[in-house]
This record gives sequence, C-alpha cells and structure tokens, in this order.
Amino acid sequence: MNNEINFDALLPPEMAAKAEGLGVKKAKLDAFTMFALAILAGAFIAVGAIFCTTVLAGTSSLAYGVARLLGGLVFATGLILVVVGGAELFTGNNLIIMAFARGKVTVVELLRNWAIVYVGNFVGSILTAYIMFLTKQYSFGGGAIGITALSIGNAKTGLGFIQAVALGIMCNALVCMAVWLCYSARSTTDKILSIIPPIAAFVAAGFEHSVANMYFIPISLFVKTDTAFLATLGDKLPNVANLTWGHFFLANLVPVTIGNIIGGAGMVGLVYWFAYLRARPKA
Repeated sequence: MNNEINFDALLPPEMAAKAEGLGVKKAKLDAFTMFALAILAGAFIAVGAIFCTTVLAGTSSLAYGVARLLGGLVFATGLILVVVGGAELFTGNNLIIMAFARGKVTVVELLRNWAIVYVGNFVGSILTAYIMFLTKQYSFGGGAIGITALSIGNAKTGLGFIQAVALGIMCNALVCMAVWLCYSARSTTDKILSIIPPIAAFVAAGFEHSVANMYFIPISLFVKTDTAFLATLGDKLPNVANLTWGHFFLANLVPVTIGNIIGGAGMVGLVYWFAYLRARPKA
C-alpha cells in the first residue's frame, strides 16, 4: 500500500469531484447547524468589511486604484475566516449547483440551503453592524471611519438596477473562483493564497457582494442616525441622500443577489460542471 503523502495541488477534474461532494454535504446539513454556520459566515464577512472600511479611512490622498487595492487585500480576511474557519456563505454556496446538475442534490435541497444560509448571513452581518455602531468605532480617526462608511453606503444605494446586477455578476464570479481554487489546496496556506487575489480584485474593481453589503450599508444607516456625530463633521459630511432602508433592499440587495447567483452558479458552477462532471456518451 502506498502511504506517500502528496503535496501537489489537486487538478481541475479532482477539484470538480471535491466540489460535488462538498455540495452534497452542505445541502444535507440539518437546518440548525446550517443556520448557525451561516450566522458565523455573515459575521466573518462583516469583519473583512470592518477591516476594509478602517483601512480606506483617510486614504483620499492616495490614487484611487491603490486605495481600493489596499481595501481589497484586507477584505479577503472575511473569506479566509469562512473557508478556513468553516462556515456557510451564500455566495460560495452557489457552487452547490454543480452537485444539483449531477442529480446528487434536489432542487428543494438546493433552494433550502440558499434560503437558510442567506437569512443566516443577513443576521450575522447586521448584528455585527449594530455591535460596531454601539462601539462608536466610526468616530475614530477624527470621524474618518464614519465618513468612509457613509460614503460607501451612499454609493452602493445609488446604483441603477441593471448596473447593480452586472456588478454582482462580476463579483461572485471572482468569489466562486476563489472558493474553486481552494478545492485544489492541500494546506491552509494554499487556501489563503488562493483566496486573496480574486477577492482583492473584486473589491479593487468596485464589484458588489450581497453579504458584504449586509454589513456595509446597515452600518452606514446606523451611523446616519447619530445626529450628534454628523454635526461634528461639518462640511466633511458626505452626501447621504441615497441612504434609506428602502434603497438598501430594492436598489442594492435584490439586484446584487440576482447578479451574484448568475455569476457564481451560472458563470462558474455550471461551466465547471459542463467541463468536468456532465454525463458523456460511452465510447
């Protein structure tokens, strides 16, 4: 028997088989475990968003692309926590479509996972946003963090519907590519190095991630309610005209979620299923 340890990365056909097996396991988790792990994932992505907002604060003197790159590099912390720590993230779970396309997961199991995980991600993200609001961390740096949070939230809630869908497509294509690359990994280091470039790319490019926005926009909405803080900003107060709960859900979360599903399930999951897992006629 060969007991040799193989440190070579898994090849794409093996990655596809791994994705299928993990998809089955994820779809068949009991609801309480799935929901608890989804809350964790929402909180983990929120941690990445907190890191990103903090790093972007006060970077107006930097070139736009450089500042965005810095934000993207630290935001990757969120997905690293999800993948290495073990949690259920809606956007990454779009890859369960591969097991579904193979007939290993039913449509009910697929939609059950997506629904439970999506709600759990929302709970984890918005609870983290509220805790951060209570910390008043947004007032640090002479209010620079709060200004950045407000600016991010206002920009995200000011997108057009089609624009938000398109930005969501591009975002989750990259997120699911990061998860896909992790399927090749033999070690934790491999996973971390696989995650950082695609995640840094989507943040730097300004793409839209539904779960990240479950933190970015609520924290800006909470900060907007602190009128005493807003008064201290004077002429530094950014435009917050778009910041409403209605705009959060209708102008951002709905179209971005649609785009995320198209980009993750369609442009990554189904393409790799077609390439490596589809039934082929016997020779």
